[in-house]
Amino acid sequence: MNPPARRSSGTLQSLREPLPWPEGRPFRILSIDGGGIRGILPASILTQLEERYLPGKSIGDYFDLIAGTSTGGIIALALSLGLTARTVLDIYMQHGAEVFPALKSDPLKIRTGLRFVRGLRHHTYDADKLQRQLERVFGATLLGAAQRRLCIPTFDGFTEVNIFKTPHHKNYERDWREQMVTAAMATAAAPTYFPVYKDRGRFFADGGVWANNPVMIGLVDALACHQIERRQVHILSLGSGDTEIAITEKQIKLGGLWYWREIIASAMHLQSQNAMGQAGLLIGRDQLLRLNAPPMPQSSIELDDYERSSRELPPIATRLVEENGDAICERFLFEPAAPYKAFYGPRAEG
Repeated sequence: MNPPARRSSGTLQSLREPLPWPEGRPFRILSIDGGGIRGILPASILTQLEERYLPGKSIGDYFDLIAGTSTGGIIALALSLGLTARTVLDIYMQHGAEVFPALKSDPLKIRTGLRFVRGLRHHTYDADKLQRQLERVFGATLLGAAQRRLCIPTFDGFTEVNIFKTPHHKNYERDWREQMVTAAMATAAAPTYFPVYKDRGRFFADGGVWANNPVMIGLVDALACHQIERRQVHILSLGSGDTEIAITEKQIKLGGLWYWREIIASAMHLQSQNAMGQAGLLIGRDQLLRLNAPPMPQSSIELDDYERSSRELPPIATRLVEENGDAICERFLFEPAAPYKAFYGPRAEG
C-alpha cells in the first residue's frame, strides 16, 4: 500500500481567486477554542444564547463560517448540520464522565500516582468511548453535507498542519469526502490524553497543538476566499478557560523538563493571545468579541476534569451571556446566514 501523499504537495502557489460577496453584508465568523471537557463552557454559552434569543433554532445557522479546534471542532461540526447547541451540551453533560472517567476515592493518591506513571508511556483515555458518541451524532455524514463553511484544524503524520475544510471554494476539492467523525476524531486526538487517530493509513493529532484558538484560521479563510473588506468581518470568539501560568522561580533558576512540564498549557494560552492580537489588528478589536472564563491561576480546571467543568463552567457561561448577550444578538443574530454554495459533494449543484 502506497503511503498517503503530503497535503502540502497540493499547496496553491498563487492567490486564491476570491468569490463575490455582497457589498456591505457582514461576514459572520464563530470561532471556538479547544479545551477537552471544558468545551462545556462554549457549549453552555451557545445554548443560553439560543434559548434567550433563538428559541427552537440552531445558533450555527447565524454564522457564515465556523472554525473550531478539538472540542470546539466537535461543536462546530454539529452546528454546521443545524443541530442545536443544547444537543451538544447534553452530550457533554451526560457522557463526559464516560469519556473522561474520574478516579475513585484516592485519599492516599496511590491511583493518582499510578495514572501519572502510566501516562508517561501511554495515553490516558480510551478513544473508542469518544468515537462511539461521535458516531451516534454524525453517523456516516460527510463533511460536504455541512450547511456552514467549516475550518477544523489538526496535524498529520508528516507533522504538517492540516485543516479540514468544507467545499466552499473551488480549490477545496478533497475534504468533502471525509466523514465528520474522521474530522472530529482527528482534531480532538489530544496528545497524552488520546492516541493518535488512525484512518486508512493516515495519522492525525489534535489541532490544539498549533491552533487551539482558531480565530486566525477562520479570518484568513474568509479574506482569502471572498471579495470582502476587512471591516465587513465580525467575529464571535469563544474560549474554554485558558490556563494562565506565571514563570516560577525554579523555572528561572533551574529550568529542566520537570519545572516546565506545564509548557503545553502555557503555549496554548500564548497562541490564543497572539491569534486574538493578529485578528484585532486586521479587522479592529471592535469587530471582535471574545468570551472566556476568567483566569484561574491557582486552581485551573484540567482538560479532563469533568466534575469541575460540569459544576463550575455553566454558571460562568450564564454570567457571560447576561453581560454580552444583547450585543451578540444585535451583531450576529439579526438574521440567518445563507448556506454556502458547495462546489463539490452532496450539496453541489449538478
